[in-house]
Amino acid sequence: MTNATTYRFAATVLLWCVFHLPVWAQSLTLSGTVREADGSPLPGAAITIDGSLKGTNTDASGTFRLTNLRAGTYQVRVSLVGYTAIDQSVTLPTSEPLTVQLRQSEVVMDEVVVLATRANEKSAIAYTDVSKRDLTKLNLGQDLPLLLNFTPSVVTTSDAGAGVGYTGIRIRGSDATRVNVTLNGIPYNDAESQGTFWVNMPDFASSVNSVQIQRGVGTSTNGAGAFGASVNVQTNSLQKDPYAEVNLSGGSYNTRRATVQAGTGLMSGHFVVDARLSKIASDGYIDRASSDLKSFYLSGGYYSKKSFVRLNVFSGQEKTYQAWNGVPEELLATNRTYNEFTYPNQTDNYQQDQYQLITSTELSRNWRANVSLFYTKGRGYYEELKEGDRLSKYGLPNVVIRDSIISRSTIVRRRWLDNDFYGTVFSFDYDNKNRLTANIGGGLNKYQGKHFGEVISGQFVPTTPYRYYEDNATKTDVNVYAKAFYQFTSKLNAFLDLQVRSVNYSFLGFNSQLQNVQQQASLTFFNPKAGLTFAANDRTTAYASFGVGNKEPNRDDYTQSTPGSRPLAERLYDWEAGIKTRTDRVAMSLNGYYMNYRNQLVLNGAINDVGAFNRINVPSSYRAGIEAEVTTLLTKALRWSVNGTFSQNKIRNYTQFFDSDAGQEARQFSQTDIAFSPNVIAGSQLLLTAAKGLEIGLLSKYVGKQFLDNTSSDARKIDAYFVNDLRFIYTLKPTFAKEIVFTLLVNNLFSERYVSNGYTYGYVSEGRLDSYNYYYPQATRNVLAGVRVRF
Repeated sequence: MTNATTYRFAATVLLWCVFHLPVWAQSLTLSGTVREADGSPLPGAAITIDGSLKGTNTDASGTFRLTNLRAGTYQVRVSLVGYTAIDQSVTLPTSEPLTVQLRQSEVVMDEVVVLATRANEKSAIAYTDVSKRDLTKLNLGQDLPLLLNFTPSVVTTSDAGAGVGYTGIRIRGSDATRVNVTLNGIPYNDAESQGTFWVNMPDFASSVNSVQIQRGVGTSTNGAGAFGASVNVQTNSLQKDPYAEVNLSGGSYNTRRATVQAGTGLMSGHFVVDARLSKIASDGYIDRASSDLKSFYLSGGYYSKKSFVRLNVFSGQEKTYQAWNGVPEELLATNRTYNEFTYPNQTDNYQQDQYQLITSTELSRNWRANVSLFYTKGRGYYEELKEGDRLSKYGLPNVVIRDSIISRSTIVRRRWLDNDFYGTVFSFDYDNKNRLTANIGGGLNKYQGKHFGEVISGQFVPTTPYRYYEDNATKTDVNVYAKAFYQFTSKLNAFLDLQVRSVNYSFLGFNSQLQNVQQQASLTFFNPKAGLTFAANDRTTAYASFGVGNKEPNRDDYTQSTPGSRPLAERLYDWEAGIKTRTDRVAMSLNGYYMNYRNQLVLNGAINDVGAFNRINVPSSYRAGIEAEVTTLLTKALRWSVNGTFSQNKIRNYTQFFDSDAGQEARQFSQTDIAFSPNVIAGSQLLLTAAKGLEIGLLSKYVGKQFLDNTSSDARKIDAYFVNDLRFIYTLKPTFAKEIVFTLLVNNLFSERYVSNGYTYGYVSEGRLDSYNYYYPQATRNVLAGVRVRF
């Protein structure tokens, strides 16, 4: 599918939906008021109609209007976090407004903890909510990024090619180091590399209640700066009834998963315990790219009408055979599952244990306090066989045997990371039940990382294990933010979001004399955001916002440079504007963005003053695009959701360095594409309820051409690809169980031979530039099947 074809396809879909909106328009109106038990109005309550896409929220006075309805009987649901939802049958036409009274829940619900860091209908930013139901449909053991693959502007990849093991996610072209991830509001990104390693949390999706993806700077949150997006994950919420569940799945490449989970429900009106145990294994699509993953999740809580406290303890243990180096371009056609590693224990081994103490307390009618403490312990290593390595790299002397000087040896080494990450996050939430809601929050965390290497065997190593380097690092991160939403009129809402973040990093790095000494970097950032939301009516809302994000360099940027060559922090100015509209059969949104970077960090191939290929700052670059989403109920049984991102991602002026016979050669570029930033990303989910309990889904993903570096060269690119998956879900509700669900997923139905990630290296010889490209091929047609039994 060419870019032109994709643009025409998206335009056709949008125009078709727009022109068909009047066909479904009707003249009947449902209006009403939502109040508390004492008669006070409840703004922000959600009113939805079962079996349609129609919905709205109450305004500051607690009133709502749903227009353009047909005559008939509707099932109307009224809900608000902290209150017991009500379902009510309403027949139109009626002359009486609907009056609904919501009562506060008997216990506080977990959702209140993440409200301060999540976007809502008044946030004036682009975001997507993914429910537990949506995750469960796709969850057959693949990592969480793969389960988010069909959300807007997302591109995912898997080192092993089959979605188990090391996986990655890019949003709007931004990699994992620029995507802020929080778990229950607690930061998850690695403090030093700023990356996200989902392999350390196998089957975590089975313990997730909801995910919100915010694109762009988003709202203020905790942890690493959101430089392309943020992913806000909420784990299991309170389930009042006891349950037990067994999940078994398996498929191609010897992939298999076993998960058991259970919960007590609310005991004595206050206590709850939830638990999960999982094991996942796969041989991988790439040769020897195996994964052996184990995890558990245990949570206990105490709930009352005004407060709760929960202790979450979860752990993941992974052993994966390395497939990090990819496949050389020249082998893609003949041996696309090639893995250069053959040493039997060329593996990555890591365990991560997480402890979260989460509390929420109602201080008064208007104020609520949420305070969480956390501790994450990570420890592990990756093992490598290095043939003919220089002994001097390990601080070992050359060996003299008679007249021979031996300077190289086969070495088996382990590189260790032993880290502790702990701190607190908090928010104080204010809601005056009228025009103003606000949050004051922040967090304080500290990271202590021990990096060291050991030689565990080698011909000329005197003793093993022999520790050949040691590097300890400490990083503290403090942030405070204040957010306010104010309802000026029944139609116009404004928000202001101000954050100050301070980072202090102590590390072993090079000084100007190229000596390794302990150093320190301290940075303070101010991240303001503001926006307006205008609700034209119950169907259509428009918004616009502006935000600033700042982000510190990562570990390698600091340790592999000197103070003179050290890069600056990055800054992002993010403009967002959009419109959302919906009828009972169609929901549409259109979001435009312009992300203007100052000092964005990119690789340019230059060797710095300590001999490292470090990232450098480019003064000016940008991402500009349009994100479109359309969901339509074509018939009662057929639902179609499509999304598309059409963008330009450019560096205005840029110098690329290539190694050459003479050292390094520089070449100048202007208006080049930012690496790994396709101009077109599109997703589609066509869901058919073919019979009672049977859903058939055709899931499609198109990703346009990407470049491996920032030169826009077709000699160093990833070709566009279009992949289709076919999914069957059959649900039974027997007398002995709540439900039994059978799932069959045929991935890459048409066996597209595609790659989703890669890297490149260039060398200039006799004036000619040769490119050496390496790719990560994804699996051709493969199958996963599973059964889930819930009691």
